[in-house]
Amino acid sequence: MLEFSPSSAGAETADTPCAVVGLFEGAMTEAASAIDRVAGGALARLRDSGDFTGKAGTTLVLHGVAGVKAPRVLLVGLGRREEFDGHAYARACGEAGNVLKGLPIKSAAAWLPQVEVPGHDADWRVRTCALAIDHACFRYTATLKPANGDAPRLAKLELAAGADAGRGLEQARALARGVACARELGCLPPNLCTPAHLAAQAKTIADEHPGVKLEVLEREQMQQLGMGALLAVASGSANPPRLIVLEYRGGGEAKPFALVGKGVTFDTGGMNLKPTGSMEEMKYDMCGAASVLGAFLAAVELKLAINLVCVVPAVENMPDGASYRPSDVLHTHAGITVEVLNTDAEGRLILCDALAYTCRRFQPQALVDAATLTGACVIALGKHASGLFSADDALAEQLLRAGSESLDRAWRLPLWNDYRNQLESAFADIANIGGKSAGAVTAALFLSRFTEGTRWAHLDIAGTAWNEGRKGYATGRPVPLLAQWLIDRAESR
Repeated sequence: MLEFSPSSAGAETADTPCAVVGLFEGAMTEAASAIDRVAGGALARLRDSGDFTGKAGTTLVLHGVAGVKAPRVLLVGLGRREEFDGHAYARACGEAGNVLKGLPIKSAAAWLPQVEVPGHDADWRVRTCALAIDHACFRYTATLKPANGDAPRLAKLELAAGADAGRGLEQARALARGVACARELGCLPPNLCTPAHLAAQAKTIADEHPGVKLEVLEREQMQQLGMGALLAVASGSANPPRLIVLEYRGGGEAKPFALVGKGVTFDTGGMNLKPTGSMEEMKYDMCGAASVLGAFLAAVELKLAINLVCVVPAVENMPDGASYRPSDVLHTHAGITVEVLNTDAEGRLILCDALAYTCRRFQPQALVDAATLTGACVIALGKHASGLFSADDALAEQLLRAGSESLDRAWRLPLWNDYRNQLESAFADIANIGGKSAGAVTAALFLSRFTEGTRWAHLDIAGTAWNEGRKGYATGRPVPLLAQWLIDRAESR
């Protein structure tokens, strides 16, 4: 992740390898105007000639601009002012990051946070700009041959927004670390990112923050707790399961908030083996776990005045002679029996035990789980919005607002009892799938049986947790949404 710091210099006088400024179509920002004045109208000539009009999504690097101290000026198109909003601003910052990532420089300074964005203050502009550029500059290196160590790469970013954006910088640093944690874990191959590795990363978080307590439950402890569903999913793997529990106390004696994340470090589908052509992306099936760990890390970095619990059931879903089977009936921690109709609907099985355990042990004032749960949610919402399910209107509205504020949006889908009959079983209290129709809804309804009496919401992030393709990265979503929700809860005390 990048190192962020404030800048108070003007764009034309700043001592930086690259000055980043924005231009609207037909209008210059304050920073662009300052450069244009000392450069004798150079930017205006570019605009008038059509070489750079400020159209959204466009960028141009200028070298050796007369009168400007920085050897490079990066122009970023902001589009039409009347259409400019928070999403357009974040996209422009991301485009700037894409260019900065490829330049042979170690630092840069951006004046984009000075651009007014309707409905958003300076703190938001600084945080959003920092996170968008940091996201664009992410590089995965864990299993790659070391690159040329002499090649400069962006490591520091100065942000100009005035003296009133210190809070935005602080939040940017914490959220960037949380997102980076989630993306690194998501991108690691499954031979490295095992349940034991997730537990080790949780230990690192606990070791770095004195106020954080860690407990890791092993197979025998989960057996004693009656977690038959979680253990069934893990039964075919040589990598033993873990139940990871992190606790942070920053809110006195108040009941905690709780995050639970699906941690299937690799999902073959079990006995219902996935087809060739899609299984290689199943290393990302632990992105729910990665995201709640990242959000937890951001919250403790910010020292939020809340109590917080993070629970991660971590398993690997593999087929072998010990694997669970379709038609097995599993006994859960909540005492509810589950008929397995498909071993590839495993996420809800590990979550049901983790959710029931979290509700019983911690009695949270609100609980949110995140899981790459269903392909049905991808069909419904695509890659842009996470699916949100909750029977609690107030909690759902809090999460929707947090998603809008952080630009990590969710869309609420129904959790109506009308769908419950799809989960009926003749051999158990509930079946683990509900048929072809409304798959995301029935999966959420399944989970709801294990959170009764608790304010609970479910985020299906199957469409948003990673970018598809051989070179696709984990996105780090929904760390921004969850972190914003926790920030809001701390501020509303």
